[in-house]
Amino acid sequence: MPEGHSVHRIARQFAVNFVGTSPEVTSPQGRFAQGAALISGREMIDARAVGKQMFLEFTGGHWLRVHLGIYGAWDFAGEVQVAPSIQIHGYTPGHSKLGQTGEHSRPSGARPLDAEAEDSVTSIGAPRRTRVRMAEHDKQSDASSTFPPDPVGQVRVRLLNDAVCADLRGPTACEVLTPEQVDAVIMKLGPDPANANTDAEKQRFVERVSKKKTPIGLVLMDQSVVAGIGNVYRAEMLFRAEINPHTPSNTLDRTVLEALWDDWAYLLEIGITVGQMMTIDGLTGEDYQKALVERDERHWVYKLEGTPCKRCGANILLEEFGARKLYWCAGCQH
Repeated sequence: MPEGHSVHRIARQFAVNFVGTSPEVTSPQGRFAQGAALISGREMIDARAVGKQMFLEFTGGHWLRVHLGIYGAWDFAGEVQVAPSIQIHGYTPGHSKLGQTGEHSRPSGARPLDAEAEDSVTSIGAPRRTRVRMAEHDKQSDASSTFPPDPVGQVRVRLLNDAVCADLRGPTACEVLTPEQVDAVIMKLGPDPANANTDAEKQRFVERVSKKKTPIGLVLMDQSVVAGIGNVYRAEMLFRAEINPHTPSNTLDRTVLEALWDDWAYLLEIGITVGQMMTIDGLTGEDYQKALVERDERHWVYKLEGTPCKRCGANILLEEFGARKLYWCAGCQH
């Protein structure tokens, strides 16, 4: 499931490519035809993310809310402007023609994307391999030869202006809301440091965690406590803090919880900027380049079960925890 950094990257792409324009909005799949008709031709005036949810504001008091869920993803095509805060490895951010799913986005000599295409600006969301399986029977086209490209797969909604096309596939939620409904959704979400990394938001996080008797490994995944953390960041943050994921949340000292918030803010900004969940610090040169391409080289414990811990040598553990897979090191997290 895409985590908070991916959704913030998507929102920033919409901010630079669509805000201030009045895109045509359609539903090639047909399932969002009524909602598309409400916002088509209206000016987009804001794009923001809160945790794993994105909100696009249109004139007339209409908001498009999208939650990608497990399979959702956005594809951008056309003259895509790269958000200034986003690094694109191998070329300088700016005005560049990009293929629909990134195949034509890298100039000669640029480094390859990682296996999950996590750092692509043209295809953000669910892992590419999953999405290929979803659309394996769909005809593939050369997206670089025509604009806009023909829809590929089950496109729930397409936003199209004079320069850029954005296609959404497989979301958990895609709906048009009123401002009051948007406020109600956001009120149910915990703080998001990418929006407000303030002492007040930090204390809101600490207070919410401190009231929970459930294990910290479950609480960090509760979007009403803190917005944006998913399975990868949960495992890596707890390892970095040397916290046993089974520790009751209300037994953790406030200073420990404050440090968790600070680390989340730090890792989230790296994820937004780089496009990958880089959780090992201090990598340089070839080690850093290798980590950009290979997931196992940029994480401490996630999906490394049965292998020796990079820090203490104990085998990384895997267990079912709250209906999700939990990766941790009993040697370091005691």
